[in-house]
Amino acid sequence: MADSIGLDQQAPTGRIAATVFRWLGAAVALIWLLLAVTGILLTYHFEINDRLLSSAETPKDFAAIEQRMNALEADGGAAKVNWIWTTAGLKDRFFINYTAADGSSRNVRIAGDGSVLLDTGGNQRTALEWVREIHLSLASGAVGEWILAISGIVLLGALIRGLYRMWPRGERWGDVFSPRRGAPGERLERWYRAIGLVGAVPAFVVVGAAVVIFFEHSIEGPIGAPPINLPAVAPEGEGAGFAAAARAAEAAIPGSRFVGTTMPTREDATYRAWVNEPGEYFRENGYGGSLVMINANDASVRGVWPLKTASAAYKFMALPYPVHTGEIIGPVGRVLVMLTGFWLLTMTVIGLILWNRRRKAAAV
Repeated sequence: MADSIGLDQQAPTGRIAATVFRWLGAAVALIWLLLAVTGILLTYHFEINDRLLSSAETPKDFAAIEQRMNALEADGGAAKVNWIWTTAGLKDRFFINYTAADGSSRNVRIAGDGSVLLDTGGNQRTALEWVREIHLSLASGAVGEWILAISGIVLLGALIRGLYRMWPRGERWGDVFSPRRGAPGERLERWYRAIGLVGAVPAFVVVGAAVVIFFEHSIEGPIGAPPINLPAVAPEGEGAGFAAAARAAEAAIPGSRFVGTTMPTREDATYRAWVNEPGEYFRENGYGGSLVMINANDASVRGVWPLKTASAAYKFMALPYPVHTGEIIGPVGRVLVMLTGFWLLTMTVIGLILWNRRRKAAAV
């Protein structure tokens, strides 16, 4: 009798736990759905954002860009330029982050000749920039990043489990990929299986790269790729200026393209400039993985770290982003990543439909 009482007491707890896990699974699936939709929209968002402002292509002029920077800092007060980075869209477009005279954070998009295309406050974003913020952190900062990291790990586990369960055993592949042959009530599940087998491996690669990105700062040291730093250099006089530093960064690695840099500070007169060397993982107008440190006092090169000759650990740490975006294999890769987004969207929707069917059947 005591045993039967114990079972009666445990049964409701077990049912509650099962219900909670089922609904948690549904919640995670909705996160995947959100990531799939935003990922599809972001495939070409850099180029779209640039073209919405202007389709004109103006060759970069570092001297003119420096003049724009000086103009941004000329308002006095707290005004200063913090960094400049490529927009990664059209050729020779840049994004400058600066502090305005009143201390507010602002961002300005410029053409290669330094002309302003868009000047916004720190919290102002285009529609696609908000989509990107959702994709990267659910627009919730560090909390959102942790939620996405955990959901990514869960998704990797689901992909492995799904591939194992769906893999044909004693079946002909032709039958697996002929879902219409099944009974009407089973066709959706057969479609689910066929579609799942097609995209599970590419999805694992894309999602796996995203998970590594979330944890890159935690693993870069342990695997032997800590951030590169040099002793600080004291500022002397007015300095050489941005234009000289940017030219020196490109010259340090012949044929490279300037990507962006942080600005020297009162504590350290060093430009940490990133360039894209031909043959890197990144696309032509995108980001870059080679670092050049420039002395802001005289534009001399303090150190050069080309990605192509870096250690295996540093090369590995540079891989996740171009793998996640597909650009590591060029234009075709970006299309494949977008199709992977559609695959995840399709699998999530069908999976939720099948889950709801089973839930209703179990309730009868």
